[in-house]
Amino acid sequence: MPPQKPLPPGQREIDKFPRFGLSPYARRFKTEFDPLSLVISGDVQDNLTITATELTALPRIRQQSDFHCVTTWTKRGLHWSGFRFRDFFQQIVQPQAMPAKDVKLVIFRSQDGYRASLPLADALAEDVLLADTLDNMPLTATHGAPLRLIAPAHYGYKNAKHIKAIEFWEDDSKFRGPALGFMIHPRGRVAFEERGTGVPGWLLRYLYRPLIKPTIRQFERAEKEKIAESKH
Repeated sequence: MPPQKPLPPGQREIDKFPRFGLSPYARRFKTEFDPLSLVISGDVQDNLTITATELTALPRIRQQSDFHCVTTWTKRGLHWSGFRFRDFFQQIVQPQAMPAKDVKLVIFRSQDGYRASLPLADALAEDVLLADTLDNMPLTATHGAPLRLIAPAHYGYKNAKHIKAIEFWEDDSKFRGPALGFMIHPRGRVAFEERGTGVPGWLLRYLYRPLIKPTIRQFERAEKEKIAESKH
């Protein structure tokens, strides 16, 4: 078995893969989801609504990759399955929505109100997936059902969960980040420690690490409460 690659700068491995995110989203937890429906819009000639049937016509890709949270924890060796974003763009978006030639930015909007962006060039990388399974099981609400982005080269805050809409734009004027400006980077690449903007990545490590355990507890508690509420 080949040796594991070293962790990226500032990352520490953890054993579990927790539900995690910004505190305002802790209780935005749905126990049931509508059938997959992706709205495609932006600087395109035609808006589209893509169903699960259309998406599953694409080649299914299986990959193993590590997940790196911007707060410095890493979960290694997760097994994802889904559809390469590049295939989705080339085989569905380009011929049907006909995006403008100068499209440079992709915005992913989630059912819980979260949003993330990536440069189109980054989203077209070989290992970027629209994933619907984790470790050989359909995604659950905990990890992004019914569909989520997996971009292993980018911090977790770029890997939007519960995707309901994807927009293609020529610039970033339509994107408003979900957090304070210094917490968001246009690319968020793990190898370059692009944790945020205006503050060195190495410094943000020490601001974020104390938040890991309290945030995990907050999200676990909120999930349990929402599940309990759904049973009454």
